Amino acid sequence: MKLALLSDIHANIQGMDACLSHARANGAKQFALLGDLVGYGADPVAVVQRAQELQNAGAWLIKGNHDDLAVNPPAVARTLGDSTAAWTHAQLSPAQRQFLDTLPMTRKSGGMLLVHASACEPATWPYVYEEEAAIDCLAAAAQMPGVKQVFVGHVHHQTLFSTALDVPVEKYEVTPGVPIKLAPPNHWLATIGSAGQPRDGNPLAMYALYDTETHVLNFQRVKYDHLLAAEAIRAAGLPLWLAQRLEVGR
Repeated sequence: MKLALLSDIHANIQGMDACLSHARANGAKQFALLGDLVGYGADPVAVVQRAQELQNAGAWLIKGNHDDLAVNPPAVARTLGDSTAAWTHAQLSPAQRQFLDTLPMTRKSGGMLLVHASACEPATWPYVYEEEAAIDCLAAAAQMPGVKQVFVGHVHHQTLFSTALDVPVEKYEVTPGVPIKLAPPNHWLATIGSAGQPRDGNPLAMYALYDTETHVLNFQRVKYDHLLAAEAIRAAGLPLWLAQRLEVGR
């Protein structure tokens, strides 16, 4: 079965729909959304509606930190992450906020663990950028029987880490479209990137396809109308820098 993994959509319906369409065209039968459906972008209502439709069709959904912020926005915005929380909260209906609030922090399926930030203290939203954080994540996942592959979002980059018994964690730079076999006995950790706000200087949306039978992972980049998504941010009256970063992939 081909599983499409999307994360960090950030209220970007154009990026989300482009990734979903690409995944279906490439044989995806199961979908997983790894959090941060909302925040930053101009279309939280449309994205949550699409996520609910996917969940009703059997997709797996995980809560992200921006989903949590949208439900419980801070009284005073102190971080970039806080900057659109109150606006997003106001756009969503009470039922949509309840939907976000009740999303689980993790999901285990077979040998896979899905989580937004890290298997290590997921509710504190740690970032897995480098080997040290990957070690903590994989060590926490190893306490869960049978888990061999961990898929996370949160960092808006596509990276792969691997470890085996008595072997230090290795970090791999990945090439979209090039399949990678997540072979035993190694344990694997993949950060799947952002479908709605890439930050590597490339505006193409990110997601990943994973074959649960062959254990082949394929990172993907997808063209979408990022200029339309940026214009929607301007039209909504959100901070201009949010539109500008979509235009340049930052």
